[in-house]
Order: sequence, then structure tokens, then C-alpha cells
Amino acid sequence: MDELHISPADPRGSPAKEQQAAGVGILLQIMMLVLSFVLGHVLRRHRFYYLPEASASLLIGLIVGGLANISNTENSIRAWFNFHEEFFFLFLLPPIIFQSGFSLQPKPFFSNFGAIVTFAIFGTFIASVVTGILVYLGGVTFLMYKLPFVECLMFGALISATDPVTVLSIFQELGTDVNLYALVFGESVLNDAMAISLYRTMSLVRSHESSGQNFFMVVLRFLETFVGSMSAGVGVGFTSALFFKYAGLDIDNLQNLECCLFVLFPYFSYMLAEGLGLSGIVSILFTGIVMKHYSFSNLSDSSQKFVSAFFHLISSLAETFIFIYMGFDIAMEKHSWSHIGFISFSILFIGIARATNVFSCAYLVNLIRPAHRKIPMKHQKALWYSGLRGAMAFALALQSVHDLPDGHGQTIVTATTAIVVLTVLLIGGSTGTMLEALEVVGDSHDDALGERFETNSSYRAPSYEGESSSGNRFKTRLKEFHNSTTSFTAIDRNYLTPFFTSHSGDEDEHDDFLGDSDRGAYR
Repeated sequence: MDELHISPADPRGSPAKEQQAAGVGILLQIMMLVLSFVLGHVLRRHRFYYLPEASASLLIGLIVGGLANISNTENSIRAWFNFHEEFFFLFLLPPIIFQSGFSLQPKPFFSNFGAIVTFAIFGTFIASVVTGILVYLGGVTFLMYKLPFVECLMFGALISATDPVTVLSIFQELGTDVNLYALVFGESVLNDAMAISLYRTMSLVRSHESSGQNFFMVVLRFLETFVGSMSAGVGVGFTSALFFKYAGLDIDNLQNLECCLFVLFPYFSYMLAEGLGLSGIVSILFTGIVMKHYSFSNLSDSSQKFVSAFFHLISSLAETFIFIYMGFDIAMEKHSWSHIGFISFSILFIGIARATNVFSCAYLVNLIRPAHRKIPMKHQKALWYSGLRGAMAFALALQSVHDLPDGHGQTIVTATTAIVVLTVLLIGGSTGTMLEALEVVGDSHDDALGERFETNSSYRAPSYEGESSSGNRFKTRLKEFHNSTTSFTAIDRNYLTPFFTSHSGDEDEHDDFLGDSDRGAYR
């Protein structure tokens, strides 16, 4: 981290001068935030999708950073405005991830839960490995700068972290299919956690290469991190539910305390996981999901309104600031543009890896899903196109500067920077055109699909002419397995909700929470 710090031109200046410089710096940040929100509102109001809000924020940061770079204020500006991955991971990312879990629409999310997990976990693993192998082969064949194989896998892991903030905002504006939105949204949230876990696992393998750590130990370490983080998040969420159920804070003169404690629980979950060497991202995500369903209903009405508005506010501020922050640092950072071949081929390779991820996972999901629930090809193409890279990949790339030898980490940072700018500005700006070309804008079949899905009381394997008997047996076993599995919705309605909340639960509410998970949603 020390090499990323750039001291002021006069570090021993008077305290008054330093305070004045800090004030100017904070003022500039506030001005850029205000400009980003105003510009985003204008763009949204005029339905100008060629420059989404995230892209506009990134551009503002790039422009201001570029102006500072060519002026004589560069050194003093860098002292207080530099992208530090610690600040990103500890303060900016947690509210965004928590809000993602807290605000997700439960029914489409859980009705596509199996597909989301497939894309986010198995698909991200595929994309990371394919990218790493292609980058390594490119180096071996002298097409690009050569990196050791484990370092190629580290690059594949960090660059597989998608950030579809731009795409999702356009999805909402144009009104795309709810299932497509749920797939993109759910994959992006779990994908970040998966990418971080893979990167840290590969970094651990690299630091212990001489010990001959085998593949099974790597997989075991990853599962330990992921499952442990998820358990920590769920545990904190359930603890908060019991606390707010029995603490009796929902009376008028204690609502301020109630809100303060509710806001602190998610950050406690994040820090607990990080302190245990796990993934805070996974932990706080599941804390958000559990707290929304159980803890939230134990709050008073005024506290519910406050915490909903508060998390939305802080998430919006952090999200906008991240893109400004990132654009500013990209313009100010001294990049190594000598390895242009590494950058060019990396862009090509992540496109290939993303295609391998999406289409192979969609094929597996469609093997199990009934006919009316299969993921159509136009949705698969939209999923492939929506794989933008953003702040998560950039922060992990900055971390690689410390984890890798001199030169290797800087090359990865430069390549990641180029990929982030290209995907956010060019691909993000053309998303609206892509959605219209694929004819997924305002899909009219999503309501009908939801109705059919609700009325489908059990999993029905579709019958295909000429289907093999082994395929029929496989689908029959899936049906038998599903019918013999206890419905999680029933468990939630009959046991979990009465235990963790102060009411017995409303049937409609729980249908909204888990959708039709008892009717074949967990595919």
C-alpha cells in the first residue's frame, strides 16, 4: 500500500495549509458528486442511454483527473484523492453489497436461484480458468507479455468480476424481462464474492507453490471460505432478527437506537468475516437477504421507512463515488502502456471466456428446466454482452501490485484499466441498442411466464420426440428427488418466520419471498 501513496509536494507544511488543501479536496469531491447526480438525472430524464450514469461518473473522474495531471496541482491532489483498495473494500463496497441483498426482488431471484448459482459460481470458475489458460498460452506463443501460470489464473480471477451497474440501470429504464434482470443481478452479486475468493485462493497457492499444494486443497480452501462466509452472514442475520424481536425497541422514544443498531449489524457481519479470514462480501450479502426477510419486519413502521431510505441513499452515494474515484485514479496513475499486445489479447480472451461461461452454463440449466422455463438464446446473448468490468476488478488489480513481482502487477493494472474503460464506456453505452436488437426490451411474455410458473404445482419434465430413454430416466429421477424434498417455503412459513419474527407470517408475503421454490424453482 505504501507505494501507492504519493505524498504532498510539501508534507511538512503548516497545519493551516494542510487543512486548507484537505478542504479544497473535499470540496472538489462534493462538486463532482453533485455534477454526477445532476448529469445522471438529465440523461435519465431525456432517456439518453448512450451515456449511462455510471459511464458519466467515470468520465467526470477521467476529465478532472486529466486536467489535474496536466496542471501543476498534480502532486498536491494525489495526496488526498487516490484510489486505495483498502478504502474501497472497507468503506465503499459493503453498503453496495448489503443494499443488493436487502433490496433484491425475492420472487424472481429465488425462482432463478439455481441458474444464478450456476452462472455465478460454476460459470465464474470457468471464465477465470479459461482466461488464465488463454493468457498463459498467449505468453508461451509470444503473442503477449508472458506471466507465470498461477499469476495468469490470478488475472483470470480478478478480471472475471463483473459490474453490471450500467446495464441494470438501463434494464430498469427499458423494462426488460424480470427473469433476465434477476439472472444478471444475481450473477453480478455472487460473482463478486466468487471472484474475490478465487483471487485470494490463487494468491495463497502462489505464495505456497514450493509446498506442492494440490488441487483438492485449493478447492477445499475455496469451499471453506465461501461456506464459512455465508454461514457467518446468515448467523448474524438471524441473531439480529432475534435481537429486534425481543429487545422491545419499537416504541417511540427508542426508535433512534433501533435504527442505529440495525445499521451496525451489516457492518459487524462484514468485519467478522474479514477478521476470520473469510469473505466479507459473501457474508454481508447473505446478512442483507436474511435481515430484510426476518429482522426488517421486527422494526417499527417509522424505522422501516428510515433504514430503507438510508441504505438506498448510502449505496447510491458510494456507487457514484466509486466510478468518479476510479476515473480520477485512472487518469492520474502512471500506466505501463508498453505491453499493448497483452491488453489487446486480454480483451479478446475475456470475451471468449465470457461466452464459454454463459453458453455452457445456460446449456446445463436448460437440460434440467421444463420447456417453458428454458433460458432463450436472446437472453443468453444479453447475459454475455452484460459482462462489464468495473470497480471490483480494478481494486483487485491494484491489490495485485502488492501480491506480484515488480512489473507483473503493473501490467495487470494497466490491462484491467483499459478493459474497465472500454466495457463501461463503449459496451455500457451500447447496451440499449443491444437490448433493442435482441428484442428483449419490454418483453411481453414475462407476466405470462410468471403466471404459468405460479400455477405450475409440480415440476413437469417436458417430453421431446426422439428423446433417449436415459434422458427420460434422468429427468424422472430429478422429479422424484424434488417431490421427496421438503419444501423450504413450508419450513420458512411454519418454523423460521414464527421463531425469528414477531408475527406468524402471511402466506402471500412468503410466496413473494421464496416465489415457487417448492414448485421446482431450485433448478
